[in-house]
Amino acid sequence: MTTSRTRKKGAGFPSPDLVRAVLKGHSGLGLAFAALLYLICLTGTIAVFANEFYRWENPDAERMETISADAVQAAYRAAMDRAKGPVEHVFVLMPSKDRPWPTLRVDTEDGTRTTWMVDGTGRITGELRESWTHFLTRLHINLHLPQSWGIFIVGLSGVALLSSLISGLLAHPRIFRDAFHLRLGGSRRVQEADLHNRIGVWALPFHITVSLTGALLGLSTVIIGSIGLAVFQGDTAKVYAIFTPPHPAEDTRPAQPIDLRPLFAKVAERAPGAPISYLVVEHPTEQGAAAMFEVERGTSRIANSDVYAFDRAGTLYYQQQAARNNVGQQILGSLGPLHFGWFGGGIVKIAYGLLGLGLTYLAAGGVHIWLARRRDKGRPAPGWERVWAATIWGQPLALTCAAITTLFSAAAALPIWAWAAVSLAALGAAAALSPASLSRIGCNGTGALLIALAIGHSVLFGTNEAMALIVDGSLGLLGAGLLAVSTVSQGGGRLKNA
Repeated sequence: MTTSRTRKKGAGFPSPDLVRAVLKGHSGLGLAFAALLYLICLTGTIAVFANEFYRWENPDAERMETISADAVQAAYRAAMDRAKGPVEHVFVLMPSKDRPWPTLRVDTEDGTRTTWMVDGTGRITGELRESWTHFLTRLHINLHLPQSWGIFIVGLSGVALLSSLISGLLAHPRIFRDAFHLRLGGSRRVQEADLHNRIGVWALPFHITVSLTGALLGLSTVIIGSIGLAVFQGDTAKVYAIFTPPHPAEDTRPAQPIDLRPLFAKVAERAPGAPISYLVVEHPTEQGAAAMFEVERGTSRIANSDVYAFDRAGTLYYQQQAARNNVGQQILGSLGPLHFGWFGGGIVKIAYGLLGLGLTYLAAGGVHIWLARRRDKGRPAPGWERVWAATIWGQPLALTCAAITTLFSAAAALPIWAWAAVSLAALGAAAALSPASLSRIGCNGTGALLIALAIGHSVLFGTNEAMALIVDGSLGLLGAGLLAVSTVSQGGGRLKNA
């Protein structure tokens, strides 16, 4: 016969044994991916403002709201004339609120890519400066590793982050009940744990959205391969065909570059008044040339673009309207905007930036708690404390140094080398310096260099572009804030593993 006391002891879900097991798994998963998650969350937070950084890097670009079909045709032909070798694709990004000037990218068959800036008449004014923005976004998307491997690793990290969020909820049964309970001013471990748990709960919808979309984007190749294997006998092209426009009929006979102007007119007939966001020209100097236009429809959907594809003769061979998208197409088209916050204007971007900082703190805070717990139990790990302090403060310092290099050169490889050198130097310094010293040097160095970056950019590139001025002001304020935090923390003796 079971007593009431026995029933009470075994009642409830989750059980204490399950909580301990899940907590152990949560800690192990967080520690295994800690540094990678921290880097991905930090760069992702900054990459939310990628379009603002494009404007920051190109403050002299002529700003415009629209560009005519004649101007696009002139720029397209001028870029084709400058191409060295047969052209595979031409991408034209039309003016938008986020980036109020057009750009034109030419991909040649030997893999060379060149992106040009153009003015309102279609005259090419120079190459697009994008070394910092490209470095930042590629570091977040594929860690500057070979494309397939890098994206897979980042996608796997998204799975790890999502798993950590779920296991964290299961490991703390009272986490929602204690959502506003903070124990500040006492034990560092308890304070860190409370902040870690509260931030995790307060922004849980954001954390789940970002980790889930990141996992899906990163593992899309694996997902498509699995569907192809299960449904189409391994033919992934049939899976891609469900979501992407088909290629035109192949005809490699040489021809004059396809004329885009009549195609602009045909798009205007089908979507009057709707702005074209970008267009892609495939094999422009072949008889099998084709052009695909993406048109913004201005609906409340995140994926709100219509697609029209024409062959050389101007025949519409494919169209996809946002209003008729199936659920899969809507989800696929929404993943990128949802992940980066590129769907609701400046307010949404600022919110994503702040929430992203919270997620970055979560990625770092788990290791802080683990290190503090070990120290409280009399089993400190001073070596790991130094390494983690070098990681936490080495990355902001390395990213700032990478940005500074782009003020003096547009070479794409320069920021990569600067970031790698400073990152390795920070880890090397962990062999000789204490966590407090590493944190102090990293915080002060990042703050001072951010101020120098803001001033240097304003001096070298001027202040004519309003967005560039806003970015410089934000960088300067962030740098001043880090210096102020460092000063206050040093006065209280508390800047350690921060």
